[in-house]
Amino acid sequence: MNKQAMYTIRKQAQAGFTLIELIVVIVILGILAATALPKFVNLGGDARLAALNAAAGSLKTTVALARGQTLVNGGATPATVVLEGQTVNLVNGYPAADATTAVAAGLAASDYLVTVGPNATATDSLPAFGANTILIQPKSASTTASGLTCWVSYKEATSAGGVVTAPIVVMNGTVATCQ
Repeated sequence: MNKQAMYTIRKQAQAGFTLIELIVVIVILGILAATALPKFVNLGGDARLAALNAAAGSLKTTVALARGQTLVNGGATPATVVLEGQTVNLVNGYPAADATTAVAAGLAASDYLVTVGPNATATDSLPAFGANTILIQPKSASTTASGLTCWVSYKEATSAGGVVTAPIVVMNGTVATCQ
C-alpha cells in the first residue's frame, strides 16, 4: 500500500461524532437527570425521619433501663440511677423530663436540639408544649419551619391516687413534614 492510501484511511478513522449522535447523548443525559434529581432532593426528609426514629427508640430504651434498675431495688424507689455514666433523675420510678435523660439516651447536642418544657408560646421553628416535657428535634430541622412538625417529645411519668402512669414518647414527623 502506498503512503497516500495509508494517510486517507487514518484520516477517515479520526472523523469524530456526528451531530445526531451528540444530540442523542444529550437527550439521554437529560432524561437521566430528570428522573434521578427528584430522588436526591427528598433524601433530607428521609434522614430527618430516621433521626427521629432513632431518638424515639433511644428514649424508650433509656426509660426501660431506668425502670428496670428501679424495680431491681425492691420496693424502694431511688431518686436517681446511673445510665451510661450519666446520673438520671427519677420521677415516679421513671426518668424525669430534664436534660440528663436526653444525655443518657445519647441525644448529643451536635445532632439534636433538646428543649426542656414548658414552652408556652410557639415560635417559627419550635412548637408550644407543656411542663414536664422535653422536645427533641433534629438539628437540621430545629432552625426551619419544619421544626414545628418534625420532633419527638417525652412526657415524664405521672401519679394520681397512687397509680403511676408511664412516660409517653410521641414521635411527630413524616418524610413530608420533615423536609
